[in-house]
Amino acid sequence: MNEIRLQGTAKTPEVVCTLAPFVLMLSGRSIPENSIEFYQPMMDWVDTHCKPASGQLDIKIRLEYFNTSSSKCLMDLLKRIEKSGAAAEVSWYYEEEDEDMLEAGEDYDAIIDIPFRLIATEAL
Repeated sequence: MNEIRLQGTAKTPEVVCTLAPFVLMLSGRSIPENSIEFYQPMMDWVDTHCKPASGQLDIKIRLEYFNTSSSKCLMDLLKRIEKSGAAAEVSWYYEEEDEDMLEAGEDYDAIIDIPFRLIATEAL
């Protein structure tokens, strides 16, 4: 599996995982019925493609909302990337008025040893 492309729904984010460019992107809402099942293909993709010599992985996270189980899966996903030894950078997008999403990005930044960029965007 070299590529993952999932359309976003009312409960699941849009997902794009590609090798050229080397990107993992999540966008939208993440409140799936079964977060572990939803995030497993991304975990498998990271295990397969993220290696020390695999190049720079751009992680783009633009979630407007996520539940507790998605938060745990997202942490597990970022930890897996961190442990892979792959060069990576997280771009964490949040609406400038959304203090909860800014705080969530700051929390992940404090825990995960991957460079984080917190990027404020205009509300849609």
